[in-house]
Amino acid sequence: MNKLIELMFNRWFLVLLLIGNFIGTVYGYYWYRGQLANTEWYFIPFVPDSPTATLFLCILIVLVLMGKKWGLIDALAFTTLIKYGVWAVVMNMLTFMETGFISWVGLMLVASHGIMAVQAFLFLPHLEIKQWHLYATAIWLFHNDVIDYVYGQYPVYGQLAQYSDHIGYFSFWLTVLVLVLLHQLVPRRNSLTNE
Repeated sequence: MNKLIELMFNRWFLVLLLIGNFIGTVYGYYWYRGQLANTEWYFIPFVPDSPTATLFLCILIVLVLMGKKWGLIDALAFTTLIKYGVWAVVMNMLTFMETGFISWVGLMLVASHGIMAVQAFLFLPHLEIKQWHLYATAIWLFHNDVIDYVYGQYPVYGQLAQYSDHIGYFSFWLTVLVLVLLHQLVPRRNSLTNE
């Protein structure tokens, strides 16, 4: 475990993580291209949840490499990586149960989104937030849930459309869980000088 923590302070390893997550982010936005093409402009920021989570992580890694801190990015990266990582793993497993098979794409999605959630915990030694970062993140996440499940902008999983109410309920409690984790695991910063 100590070796893993040491790795999270190794600049070359962080650069490799940045490159990998940047590629994943670009591919993630590309993945959503069809849904985004049919989305009203004002909903677009709330549709591609997973690539936006890895975008937050990319910004976080750049800040770490520069020796800077931005607690709001810390909070958004930590919570969205876990929430949308776990969400996508569960949705792909449910698709497998519904259809009786899982494709190589499904396996890739399970693996890549599982890694997203794990990375959130690996970056804990770098994270530090203020109380208002927790509140702002809660607003972002709950607002996103409303956009997804009240306005119907959630990611399309064709075989699971009939369960959208249940998925929305699951997503709500996943938001609660990641906010509790943020509150319990990420240290507070009281300095008035840094964001």
